[in-house]
Amino acid sequence: MSSSQPSSSDSAFGSNTASSALTPAFSPLYQQIKGLILQSLQAGEWRPGELIPSEMELAARFKVSQGTVRKAIDELAAENLVMRRQGKGTFVATHSAQQVQYRFLKLHPDVGDLEGEGRAQRTILECKRLRAPAEIARLLALRSGDTVVQVRRVLAFSGIPTILEDIWLPGQAFKGLTAEQMASYKGPTYAMFEGDFGVRMVRADEKLRAVLPDPAQAELLNVSPQTPLLSVERLAYTYNDIPMELRRGIYRTDTHHYKNALS
Repeated sequence: MSSSQPSSSDSAFGSNTASSALTPAFSPLYQQIKGLILQSLQAGEWRPGELIPSEMELAARFKVSQGTVRKAIDELAAENLVMRRQGKGTFVATHSAQQVQYRFLKLHPDVGDLEGEGRAQRTILECKRLRAPAEIARLLALRSGDTVVQVRRVLAFSGIPTILEDIWLPGQAFKGLTAEQMASYKGPTYAMFEGDFGVRMVRADEKLRAVLPDPAQAELLNVSPQTPLLSVERLAYTYNDIPMELRRGIYRTDTHHYKNALS
């Protein structure tokens, strides 16, 4: 029976495909296996929601112990990249899954919860392709002049406009994205990105500040220009820390609050 801890003999594994893609030799072996699994995720070998091979199968594939594979998968699960399901196996995490679809949504209603509040009503004001401004290109790691898709939308809850968002996406990865597609998709936007474009957002950095709206923003959110609002800038990444979305939102907080659980 395989030990639950990585075996010292694991360092001898030698698949040509695996060894050529390994991180430097000083990296712990389970981290190297984690990196190889991440490469397969990024390449689309297993799509969001799909079952990945068992620990035994992965151990045979990479010529390591099951304990090493288990430790690699434990880290991937802790980072919300895969999901373990008791008695069923390990699946690629998806934004369509009930337990993770609100992971990136931090604006909560003051009364009730996200599920009770229901899906936001989306009004797409703009969806266009353009040359990336220098700042946008830098943040999305694009070349100057590369194409981006820019989306402006208002999200309303119970008929009250609550969030005004400007979103920029790499044009190459999001070819064919339309305003109708953004407005009509019934689930989370990130679930649509992974299902229709094969782009999965796995983590994000956010910057928050208090702001006053300009006249156009105030009109779209139906507030006075003297109303303090929450500005949230998010840079979302896919596998291997590749930036895939810049999102700048202005949030009303008279009926909602920003909630972040720290652990």
